[in-house]
Amino acid sequence: YTARMVPSSSLQTILSGIFGEAVSFDAAECLVYGYDNSRRQATPDAVVFPSTHEQVVALVRTCRAQRVPLTARGRGTNTTGASVPIAGGVVASFERMNRVLRIEPDNRLAVVEPGLLNADLQAALAPHGLFWAPDPTSAPYCTVGGNIACNAGGPRAVKYGATRDNVLALRAVAGSGEDFRCGKPTTKGATGYDLTRLLIGSEGTLAIVTEATLKLTPLASAKRTLRATYVDVEAAAQAVA
Repeated sequence: YTARMVPSSSLQTILSGIFGEAVSFDAAECLVYGYDNSRRQATPDAVVFPSTHEQVVALVRTCRAQRVPLTARGRGTNTTGASVPIAGGVVASFERMNRVLRIEPDNRLAVVEPGLLNADLQAALAPHGLFWAPDPTSAPYCTVGGNIACNAGGPRAVKYGATRDNVLALRAVAGSGEDFRCGKPTTKGATGYDLTRLLIGSEGTLAIVTEATLKLTPLASAKRTLRATYVDVEAAAQAVA
């Protein structure tokens, strides 16, 4: 547990100016945003609910100027402790940035906000005969932003790769408050540093993602179920190999 300090009045005023009613300093509400499935817990000093990229830029610049720790949060389904505000400060919960900005079936890509649930994304893609490959155990209630932060995989990763292999481009805000884009909305984009793959799996330590361009895969035309029984674990492992 981290000792909790009341944020300065100036910080409260600035955050209220940026987010209006979408900010909370209430201890009980802050407590709810202080843990994840790692079973670690620390209470933040404030929780904000961004709804635009511009708000995230203003938030990062404010926290940097005020020297206040900032923790980005999806739905807290991760088991790494990455969304636990161990140093207090501000938690930015992205549950309100949950839109599908556009789907381009011909280009097999979708542009989405980080708070979109994995399951809601799959539901939006299904009518187009497409899906996004990452399918972690928490897929019904984890966010795309969380999948990106943790490089989520799931059983389909064996065939389609993990999150890092299924993201084309990102829009993000660095710790300096500078916003930038990286990657390209195409399969081939070999020029320059691959910042997109670097950010994926960094668990919020390098930048805060505010928009993602995802690579989509066609749904199978048919599915069949196979049941296999093995005499022991070693035989099962050999079969998988």
